[in-house]
Amino acid sequence: MSLLARIKDVVDGLLDPAVRARIDALPRKNLNEFGVDPFGFDPEMIKLVAPFLMLLKQRYFRVETHGAEHIPSDGRFLLIGNHSGQLPFDAAMVGTTVLTEAPKPRLVRSMVERWSAELPFISQLFARTGQIVGDPATCARLLAAEEAVLVFPEGAKGISKMFSQRYQLGDFGQGFMRLALATRSPIVPFAVIGAEEQAPAIADIRPLARLLGLPAAPVIFPQFLPIPLPTHYRIWFGEPLEFKGSADEDDDVVAAQVKKVKNTVQRMIDVGLKKRTSVFF
Repeated sequence: MSLLARIKDVVDGLLDPAVRARIDALPRKNLNEFGVDPFGFDPEMIKLVAPFLMLLKQRYFRVETHGAEHIPSDGRFLLIGNHSGQLPFDAAMVGTTVLTEAPKPRLVRSMVERWSAELPFISQLFARTGQIVGDPATCARLLAAEEAVLVFPEGAKGISKMFSQRYQLGDFGQGFMRLALATRSPIVPFAVIGAEEQAPAIADIRPLARLLGLPAAPVIFPQFLPIPLPTHYRIWFGEPLEFKGSADEDDDVVAAQVKKVKNTVQRMIDVGLKKRTSVFF
């Protein structure tokens, strides 16, 4: 037996049967002879990373979910929410929650930053688990294939914001809205409470970030490295939002629609903050 086969056997033994069943229920569209779809997704790879993701979800961040019933069981949609925490654990927990708690298991295709494609191993892992470098054309193809796509409109500025800016949404770009209009895709807003405190950034060494080609080089306190603190995640999903119009609408028209989504996410954040009683419990 090969080493990879041995690893798969060990990991398979760690995987909750209920989670395995939901992974097996995921649609397997257009897989080639190697079991990979046109975007690089390998359904079996999800089984290898699922035990680690479930450990984070259930034991480390202890994710508490609200509104999972709003996640569509079928068809295309965009997930739009706030981004924070220095490393994308929020995206991982949103995707894992949709897979395991939505009315029907769905694979979330997260739009990742372009610089991640240059990282050895990480770029391959992202592709094999269904994540895609943020490109509008690729996103449109996924939506046309009736996929669920996660977009953080704040981009890298959201994930690398300073602790003093926690839970304050940055600017939302118009790209996601034009994609929603072009593909007639509903938007499911969500809010993540807890990620803002997982790796508090007190400064950003911008010259170092430019030297390394990274969006930010945060100074993290109290842990100094962007290893997340075991904060208690609370993820809120809202009712799908439908927008009418053309992708070629004037900027002012699209800006008004973007503002509606941003305001919805901010209200969900504010509600979530009022309802929580502790950052860690």
